[in-house]
Amino acid sequence: MAEIKDPENALLMETTKGKVVIELYPDLAPGHVGRIKELAREGAYDGVVFHRVIDGFMAQTGDVEFGNSNSDSFNPGRAGMGGSSKPNLKAEFNNANHGRGACSMARAQSPDSANSQFFICFGDASFLNRQYTVWGQVIEGMENVDQIKRGEPVQDPDKIVSLKVAADA
Repeated sequence: MAEIKDPENALLMETTKGKVVIELYPDLAPGHVGRIKELAREGAYDGVVFHRVIDGFMAQTGDVEFGNSNSDSFNPGRAGMGGSSKPNLKAEFNNANHGRGACSMARAQSPDSANSQFFICFGDASFLNRQYTVWGQVIEGMENVDQIKRGEPVQDPDKIVSLKVAADA
């Protein structure tokens, strides 16, 4: 098992394909890390589907508004169009590479439109560097991310069973 250096800055994500451990980068993206941890601690990501998964590129999830399969507002047709009840985040573009296992914030056209949705890169996506905010890195379980069902939208999608800050687990 990968060593978790700082349990306060690591996430334990249980997916329908298995466990994924993510190391957070509060030094690079303090606002984004804070938001992910806040939503994780509220249980907001539990049950959220991977709504957009592109082979060789990335797996996107985190729509707590329309993508939560445990919620009354779950709408597979709208998953990916929502966020959370919290305000959008100011961009924190940094020099971290969008490589295999990089965790980065999804956003709309505006650089300051990230909210709750994020994606995990399957491979090199360095063309996204300094245009999207990298806030973490998968340090264990990337083989489970690789198994997530593909699609845009995904039929019968995989989901986050639970997402917890390691310090709370």
